[in-house]
Amino acid sequence: MPLDFLFLFLFTFFFTCVGTWGIRYMALRYSLLDIPNHRSSHSLPTPHGGGLALLLSFYLGGGYLVFTATIDIPHLLGLSVCGLGIVMVGLLDDLFHISAGKRFIVHFFCAFWAVNFFIASDASFLPGDNWVALLFVRLLLVVGIVWSLNFFNFMDGIDGLAGAETISVALGAGILLFCSGQTENYFPLLMLLAASALGFLVWNWPPAKIFMGDACSGFLGFCFGIFCLLTISSTGLTLWTWFLFLGVFIVDSTVTLMVRVWRGEKFYQAHRSHAYQILARKMGSHLKVTLCYIGINWLFLFPLACLSVYRPEYGLVLVIFSYSLLTIFCMVAGAGIKND
Repeated sequence: MPLDFLFLFLFTFFFTCVGTWGIRYMALRYSLLDIPNHRSSHSLPTPHGGGLALLLSFYLGGGYLVFTATIDIPHLLGLSVCGLGIVMVGLLDDLFHISAGKRFIVHFFCAFWAVNFFIASDASFLPGDNWVALLFVRLLLVVGIVWSLNFFNFMDGIDGLAGAETISVALGAGILLFCSGQTENYFPLLMLLAASALGFLVWNWPPAKIFMGDACSGFLGFCFGIFCLLTISSTGLTLWTWFLFLGVFIVDSTVTLMVRVWRGEKFYQAHRSHAYQILARKMGSHLKVTLCYIGINWLFLFPLACLSVYRPEYGLVLVIFSYSLLTIFCMVAGAGIKND
């Protein structure tokens, strides 16, 4: 790893740490606090919006990578421009609580433009010239990105969980790219994202001194959706690899949503019936649950993700196997049912 990139990683980490401290100071000064209610998993008023420092560090570091010709401009430009709407609607929701319908409209709009932006620069993952298949794939990509940014938002409900997941997924994908010698474009961005999340996690680690906020959590999900879209067409990472990396978040959020819909509940309303929220209440500890999910990522899902790269023909089987076990885990916990 070049010395200048190591310096950038460390600088990004420290910049995020200092930036998060600054946002926390301003939030306390102007009483920008997340006040606990019956749907909250925390019990004390806590500053929020700390993820803005993570975003700023990621953008500044990405700008440096573009300036030094380490990455191509379209990769950062697409994430920045198309992700700006995600950040803005999340920030407005943090401050003024925007309705779910309005948020979804913005999410689909941004995902639509992102898909078309990146297809314009690389259409190698599209299925030939059949316009029906092309339309279906585009629609599937848009829906996938929207779900990615929303499930990441849903899972940002206890101290340290979303930040730890960001580091696990970005670092895990980066390790696989590095080991396969594919260190251009995506590897630096993934490491930059991990460094930014690590700096934020210093303040968000249980017990959290500041929360991430919807502006950042939604953008992180959006980022991973875009990384999936780009890497499956030009690197050894497959769609199944990304499904495995994000498995614990995907299964927890999806199982919870499906159970709530089956029970006739309003799925778009805020709640605290995800498996991780239920476990946090049962254990009386955010730290234990966050560590549990980190363990699942590195001890269970990461080895399977590695196998999906080196034996891609088994990718779907590995996803079915892991998701079956994760679904059982969530159902036993009571996902979608226990909301007290």
